[in-house]
Amino acid sequence: MADLHQFFQLTQQAQGRLQQLQSELASHMVEAQAGGGMVRAVQIDPEAFAGRDAELLSVLVLAAVAEAQRRVAELVQSELGKVPVTTGAAPL
Repeated sequence: MADLHQFFQLTQQAQGRLQQLQSELASHMVEAQAGGGMVRAVQIDPEAFAGRDAELLSVLVLAAVAEAQRRVAELVQSELGKVPVTTGAAPL
């Protein structure tokens, strides 16, 4: 019965750490850019419009957003890797 109690304690600790991690990740700002820095996921340089068509601009915006999503996924994976995971099972 002690093993089950210990398992529940470890599970609660992991859940607490995951909640803390979620709060920490929510405060991160991830920036990405496309078009040599003319388009960023959080702002668009007015120079990006100069002599360009809307289709090119939309491609640059999508590229910047995709890069930002990739960076967020990397950040989340990195931080989740720091959270200890236990099944409570005895090692084989």
